[in-house]
Amino acid sequence: MKLTEEEIKKITYETINELSGNLTVEEIKEAIKRKILLTKSYDLKLKERKIPPERVILTAFGLNKPGIIATVTKALADFNCDIEDLSQRIIGDFFTMIMIIDISISNKELKEIQNEMERIAKELKIKIYLQHEDVFRYMHRI
Repeated sequence: MKLTEEEIKKITYETINELSGNLTVEEIKEAIKRKILLTKSYDLKLKERKIPPERVILTAFGLNKPGIIATVTKALADFNCDIEDLSQRIIGDFFTMIMIIDISISNKELKEIQNEMERIAKELKIKIYLQHEDVFRYMHRI
């Protein structure tokens, strides 16, 4: 798959913005190359995927504060998880969120993603539950 010049520019700017200062030009170039290769690999996996989606349900709630969605979605993006649906609501001071996430092409196992969500929940002082779709369905059937 060939990336357009615009896509390469976008990846370059994103990578530079994510990097911390005091890096050499070579280190920056290597970081950009890695990101481009990851992007190509991810797009290729999406197009060629023959395995069915493996979905998990994330529920989160707690007192509202800035950065909850950003922190959770950044971690999911770092693990190559695909957010298929997201519903978020703020009622008074309370934040709630439900996500349906495809982890079939993730570079992490479900347990590793759950552990990261537990860490984030503690950091943000909220509750986050991440369950496989099948478990969620069985728990909530009538």
